Amino acid sequence: MSVAPLDGLSVVELGSYVTGPYAASLLADMGAHVIKIERPPLGDPFRSWGGQGMSPTFASLNKGKSSIGLSFDSPDGVAVAQRLALQADVLIENFRPGTLDRVGLGYEAIAQLKPSIVYCSISGFGSSGPYAGRPGYDTVGQAMSGLLGLLTDLDDPKPMGLSIADHVTGLFACYGILAAVVKRFVRGEGSHVETSLLQATTSFLAENAARHLADGEIPSRATRARLAQAYAFRAGDGAPFVVHLSSPVKFWEGLTAAAAALDLRDDERFQTRKDRIAHYDELHVLLSEKFATQPRAYWLDRLAANDVPAGPINRMDEVFADEGVEHLDLVADAGGPSVGSMRLLRGAVEVSGRSHAPYDPPPLLGEQTDAILRDIGYNDCEIAELAARDVVYASPTTSTAPVR
Repeated sequence: MSVAPLDGLSVVELGSYVTGPYAASLLADMGAHVIKIERPPLGDPFRSWGGQGMSPTFASLNKGKSSIGLSFDSPDGVAVAQRLALQADVLIENFRPGTLDRVGLGYEAIAQLKPSIVYCSISGFGSSGPYAGRPGYDTVGQAMSGLLGLLTDLDDPKPMGLSIADHVTGLFACYGILAAVVKRFVRGEGSHVETSLLQATTSFLAENAARHLADGEIPSRATRARLAQAYAFRAGDGAPFVVHLSSPVKFWEGLTAAAAALDLRDDERFQTRKDRIAHYDELHVLLSEKFATQPRAYWLDRLAANDVPAGPINRMDEVFADEGVEHLDLVADAGGPSVGSMRLLRGAVEVSGRSHAPYDPPPLLGEQTDAILRDIGYNDCEIAELAARDVVYASPTTSTAPVR
């Protein structure tokens, strides 16, 4: 019987939107048991992005978790959250710095109760510094880190269609959590793991930053395309595709053969990679004229036959019709009685010895409240009293399955 790599790891998530929930979701994908604390009556704000408190956006970040509806505006609510933390290996939060400190759920308070805790704090701009108190959201993180300046036309700026900074920050948070878990295993010590939108997304730009710090040049969206010899074209049927030559000469030779443009090899402007970088725009124009004469499928077949790195620029519907994506078996059934039919993406990493198992569906707000409270020692009378005082909230559709 296969066992997930993080089976037995217990995580408490005090998170909403993307960064905290995504970090916890990555751990859940690897088998960790994640209890998501949500403040009633609405829970994670992403729930409201769709009907019945279950938007696709929320579902994508919260599959396989358990939910407890808990208000920690009162001492009793804080006591419940502290008891959950005492039984957890990891706590993840993405409130503004100081918010949880004020109610007794910050790192110092939790570490005093449980020194071995791995406590992860995710913020917009860090716990100190000139921007510490500011609200931080994805597009602001993209913009201030320099990422957006590399992705958009600065003369006609537009936000991106993906929460890149949020997801990158969640990835870095998960990386830090796993390092801290290993540290505790090796040395028996807990840790405070911290990252922010600004720190994580700026760090993500290490390649462009290194070049800027070396020569003072300010990279643009076109800088890496030129250096990497990456091109985007529209074929004769209007369908877009890309070619990425990188540095091996064989890919340049394959491109000119596929495009029936062997004459370009003899053109003095394109003799070497350095020449092709210097004359990037001219080469792009000439190749665009070639590729406008036939449909995309024709060119992709020729490029593949000549071993040129190339691929279609797919719309989302085209992604899931692609035989290569289908082969990866990335789409999983994550539905259940409480949420109905639902298909979501699997995680991006395979670990040997673990077979694909059906995902538990994303939880309704407070779906596992009663089971979680019983699991940490509350009896039915105590649970009823907490519910009567609006300290906890249980979904009318309560899961009968035990908490993992």
